[in-house]
Amino acid sequence: MTRLPMIAEDKQTDAQRAAIKTVTAGKRAGVRGPFAALLRSPELCARAAHLGEFCRFETSLPDRLSEMAILITAYNWRAQYEWFAHAPMAQKGGLSDDIIEAIRTGKKPASMKPDEAVLYDFCTELHNTKRVSDATYAKAVQTFGERGAVEILGISGYYVLVSMVLNTAKVELPAGAALPFPE
Repeated sequence: MTRLPMIAEDKQTDAQRAAIKTVTAGKRAGVRGPFAALLRSPELCARAAHLGEFCRFETSLPDRLSEMAILITAYNWRAQYEWFAHAPMAQKGGLSDDIIEAIRTGKKPASMKPDEAVLYDFCTELHNTKRVSDATYAKAVQTFGERGAVEILGISGYYVLVSMVLNTAKVELPAGAALPFPE
């Protein structure tokens, strides 16, 4: 059961209503995922929404790569809702089903485009060691530029926050949806 469900409209403070407007003013269709939980801190909710909008929709990376970074983060945190929400977006963005499934099961994808392989190594090393080696960093900068490498860090960091909120709040998948990761 979700620990931090949406706050009933008649119980919302003015600050919470303002945060909801911030969340829904951009490209998001509603208050879903971590945002119902984050409403307990309206300023954090609004600021997270701004950062998330940039990380999700406005980086220099193509959707295929930003969604791949999100999936790697979701896997590392076993964030069920995050995976459920972003696997279809990764597929729509052009990431192959084989790569999506390999990441979901904790395996290195057998066949990746060169930029996918660099992103995979960068994100996986970051999550596994909490650092990135000079060699891995150099490949990321060569492939994505400094801006792209920093944006990959931003995407990964933002989705760690999202995963922590989702997991702690126990945000549930829609009825009938299969859990991506065993519990």
